[in-house]
Amino acid sequence: MAPLPESRTDPDGSALIRVLSYNIRSMRDDTEALARVISACAPDLVLIQEAPRFFRWRKKLARLAAASGQVVLAGGGTAAGPALLCSLRATVERTEDVLLPLTPGQHRRGFATAVVRFGGARVGVLSCHLSLQKDERYEQSGMLRDRLAGLGVDHAIAGGDLNEHPGGRTFARLAEGLQDCWATAPWGGEHTWTRTAPQRRIDAIFATKGIEVLGCGVPLGLPGVAEADLLRATDHLPVLAALRVPAA
Repeated sequence: MAPLPESRTDPDGSALIRVLSYNIRSMRDDTEALARVISACAPDLVLIQEAPRFFRWRKKLARLAAASGQVVLAGGGTAAGPALLCSLRATVERTEDVLLPLTPGQHRRGFATAVVRFGGARVGVLSCHLSLQKDERYEQSGMLRDRLAGLGVDHAIAGGDLNEHPGGRTFARLAEGLQDCWATAPWGGEHTWTRTAPQRRIDAIFATKGIEVLGCGVPLGLPGVAEADLLRATDHLPVLAALRVPAA
């Protein structure tokens, strides 16, 4: 497997960043293994799904961030599960947690969003965990696209657990106006579910068209990412992308 480019800021002000999307199942598994996986991926942004939402959820998320070399940016209980972590490279402009309309009998869903800068590059970011119900999921994909457009930035990244594979209409709706980063520049592994016998890609990272995708996929074989840790950390496999964001 070819190495994934390292994070850096280029002389023209553009930034090469690493973005990790990861469903962490409310940290109910091996949190030390989880922190090791995140650390080894060396991300600048971590798009989390199923962050702790209830008792002492802020402390739990803060402990994970500290253990993996990150800081909490947004989300968690206030976004119904999605959260954002970032490295100290990021300069934060603003954050917003968004709760989506509640369908009776279904789980509450939300988005964790932020606008950050890396050097001269300004980028919006959104973490999501879409519904298990196909009609609700499709509606939420439209809300996601509207939310990205409403961030007021030229470049944006969205990622998360879509609960749908690329052949579904929700996945296709997101890929219409955004780059599906794995399809654009496949790297590493493809399938994210389940961790023990992955056969489906239901977790993904998307980027607006002006962002250059240098590689994206499950970090199998990445130095420092142990297979045993991937199996113990949570029930999903993570998605890691290297992206070049132009200067603002």
